[in-house]
Amino acid sequence: MTWAILSLLAGVVLAGLGGELFLRGVLGFARWMRIPSAIAAATLGAFATSSPELFVSTIAAVNGAPGIGLGDATGSNVVNIALILAVALLVKPLVTRRKVIALDFGVAIGASVLIGLMAIDGVISRIEGAMLIAGFLVWMTMHVREARRQRALPDDSVATDRPWRIASDSIGGLALLIMAGSLVVSSAQFIAAGFGIPPYLIGATLVALGTSMPELATTLVAVFRGHDDVGVGTLLGSNVFNALLIVGLTSSITPIAINGHGLWVALGGAVVAVTLVWPGAREKLGRGRGVALIVVYAMTMATMAVFAR
Repeated sequence: MTWAILSLLAGVVLAGLGGELFLRGVLGFARWMRIPSAIAAATLGAFATSSPELFVSTIAAVNGAPGIGLGDATGSNVVNIALILAVALLVKPLVTRRKVIALDFGVAIGASVLIGLMAIDGVISRIEGAMLIAGFLVWMTMHVREARRQRALPDDSVATDRPWRIASDSIGGLALLIMAGSLVVSSAQFIAAGFGIPPYLIGATLVALGTSMPELATTLVAVFRGHDDVGVGTLLGSNVFNALLIVGLTSSITPIAINGHGLWVALGGAVVAVTLVWPGAREKLGRGRGVALIVVYAMTMATMAVFAR
C-alpha cells in the first residue's frame, strides 16, 4: 500500500510539472499567433491546464476504470471554482467583465446539467460521449471565430517564444503527462481496491485535487499580474473542457456505469459554484464570494464522502 501512495504522489507531481511545461508551450503558441489573452485563456489555456485530467481520464478508460476518469473530470470542476477561484478571491477581489465570461459561464452550467440528464439511466454511453464531444467542438468553433475577429496586431514590444522552445515545452510536457497518467491511474486503482473506496470517489477527491494544480498556479499568477479575466476565463474554460471533452472522450472509449450518488453531488456542487461566479452590477467578485465558494467546496466534499458509496 505504501508504494501505491508514493506512486500516486509521484504521479501528481509529474502531472503538475508536465502541465506547467505544456501550459508554457501552448500559451507561447498563443502569443506567437497573436490570439487575444482572454480567448487564449478560455481555450488554449484551459486545454493546457486540463491536460493532466485528460491523460489521467483517458488512461483510466483504456484500463477499464472509467469511474476514476469521470470522478477526476467532475471533481476537478468543483475544485476549479469552489476552491481555486475561492483562494484567488481571498487574495484579492477580482474585476470580471460579464461579456467576457458569458459564453463559458452558460456552457459550464449547461454541460453539468447535460451530464446529469445523460446519467439518469445509470450509464453514460458511447453515443452520449460523442454528443458531449460534438458540443465541445461547437464551443471551440465559437471561440475560434471570436479569436479571428479580435486577433491582435503585431507588437514588437511583446516578446514571443522561439518556435523550438514552444515545441520542446509542449513535447516534454506531454511526455511527463503520459507518465503521470499511468502512475496516477494504477496507484488510484490499487488504493481504491485496498480500502474499499469507490473508484469515482477517489477520482473526484484525491486525484482531482492533484490534477488541478496547473489551474491553481495559472490562476494565481494571472491574478497577481492583474489579469483577472484570464484567471477566471481559464477556470471556466477548464470546466467546459472537463465536462464536454474529457467526460465525452472517457465514455466514448468505455461506457461509464454510474454507481452511488457521488456524481450527482459533484455536478450539483459545480453548478452552485459556477453560479456564484457571475459578477454583480459593478462586475466585481469580492472576498465574500470567496468565502461562500469555500463553504460550497466543504459541503460538497462532506456530502460526497457520505453518499458516494
